[in-house]
Amino acid sequence: MNKKFWLLVALLVIASLVVACGGEPAAQDGANQAEDVAEEPAAEEPVAEEPAAEEPVAEEPEPSADGVREIRWFIGLGAGSNPEEVEREEAFVELFNEAYGDKYRLVMDVVTNETAYDVLKTQFASGDVPDIVGPVGVRGMYSFEGAWLDLAPYIESQEYDLSDFNPALIEFYNLGTQGQIGLPFAVYPSALWYNKDLFDEAGLDYPPHEWGAPYADGDEWTFDKLRELAMYLTVDANGNDATMPEFDPDNIVQFGYHPMWTDIRGAWTFFSPASFVGEDGAAAMPDAWREAASWHYEGMWTDYFIPNSSYVNSDFLAQGNTFGSGNVAMNPNHTWYTCCFEGANWDVAAIPSHNGQITAKLHADTFVIPAAVKDPDLAFEVLSLMLGEFADELVDVYGAFPARISLQEEAVARMQEAYPDADLQVFVDALNYPDNPNHESGMPNFLKATDVYTSFASLYETDPNLDLDAELDKMVIELDKVFKEVEP
Repeated sequence: MNKKFWLLVALLVIASLVVACGGEPAAQDGANQAEDVAEEPAAEEPVAEEPAAEEPVAEEPEPSADGVREIRWFIGLGAGSNPEEVEREEAFVELFNEAYGDKYRLVMDVVTNETAYDVLKTQFASGDVPDIVGPVGVRGMYSFEGAWLDLAPYIESQEYDLSDFNPALIEFYNLGTQGQIGLPFAVYPSALWYNKDLFDEAGLDYPPHEWGAPYADGDEWTFDKLRELAMYLTVDANGNDATMPEFDPDNIVQFGYHPMWTDIRGAWTFFSPASFVGEDGAAAMPDAWREAASWHYEGMWTDYFIPNSSYVNSDFLAQGNTFGSGNVAMNPNHTWYTCCFEGANWDVAAIPSHNGQITAKLHADTFVIPAAVKDPDLAFEVLSLMLGEFADELVDVYGAFPARISLQEEAVARMQEAYPDADLQVFVDALNYPDNPNHESGMPNFLKATDVYTSFASLYETDPNLDLDAELDKMVIELDKVFKEVEP
């Protein structure tokens, strides 16, 4: 096997596996929901409304004919079911079994992403659960909320070494009452992509690359400071910027900022990690998200430095690939966006703070073990090898960026060969600021709840005359109704 296969040939060529949502990212009802594209390189099935969690079964797994225990690895809920991926997975399994085949045998159970949710749900219902599932992202994990094994007791009993991981990433997979359901594997951090040519043309200093550092003029690097720069970087057809009284908002040819290819949960999360689900399970509107909603709404309809839906879907903003059009100065996005930046001379900087807090929302893949697995100790033992001794090879299978600190220097060096002018350390440092709760976390009645906030987003991005607080309150009321539809 080619031991460093691709490793970040396009820092996560997963944008071609974009498979996290299957196909090209596209705007959806004005909300630009292509962020799911990168969350995990394979189209996600809907989140289960009633997860098929099973009680653990204490049976001993049956050995194979030669007495070696088989460990079934379910592939398809996230990435992994494309033919080129399957070929690399087979090579990985061969490598693993050559080393440990006298003790246990890793066996692939590959299903297409389109059918993976239904197949796995059937397996849960029958009690014939796999030993390991993955790679899978946040949305995929929440498709079976409550169905995964809490790894904490096994990490302790098997003395699994966590020192090679950023503690923030360990915490990222500690999902409250569900426990430590995953360990870091592949990460797709976000940072502020900026167009150097547009900053140079405006005579502005670049945003700070050091997280938590001030802007060049000494001002704190906040979203208010970003707004100030973004208005100077927003220009109409006559060359007026958005700070000038002559500025024409109907003929804008360059925008200062756009959080592209994400829904409103993703866009607002940069202000603070939060959720529409309150502590009591009822729908809620977090204060930080209400502030983010107001900031973005004014940015579209009063200050004009953020494109509204009409502009986003125009040809001059590449029908949604706004930063890649070369006509947007700043864009908070993930490493996988190396897929699509062709129109911009770019570098990356730190995400600004809000109320003293920095959040760099994270996409990440991991592997999970069903709570109903027949031999959890054995399953964790094999998983610990896959994510430990064989982590380098497994990361290469998916062309991903490694969560293990010891593997990151080499990964960055290889990426630097492809992008010699980019400060890629910014992405590595972003891993200190993940969003927890994650912006793709589950909600009761997930599909209908998503429809509710997507409908609000469509209104918010197309109507300049909203009573915003009133509309946000209406959305929360509607969310609460759909949440209650699935209460026991």
